[in-house]
Amino acid sequence: MYLSVQLSYYPFNGDFKPPIKEVIARLQSSGLEVYPNRMSTQVFGEFDAVMQALSDTMKWSFERFGKAVFVANFLEGDRRPKD
Repeated sequence: MYLSVQLSYYPFNGDFKPPIKEVIARLQSSGLEVYPNRMSTQVFGEFDAVMQALSDTMKWSFERFGKAVFVANFLEGDRRPKD
């Protein structure tokens, strides 16, 4: 099953850009399709792979940067942008 996720990350840190960039880089290194933009990051892939990458990234983020909010919208299916 294919999964499409829209993810927003809000670290409770005065200097919020470095943690956001690191979270995006970590998701990109997972082998999934990742499309960051100004308001959120879209993640696409097989259900189990996406959920594992999100779980690992969230745990890593909490351990590395402390408190943060993740907001996610999940949609079953392929919602990748079409050219």
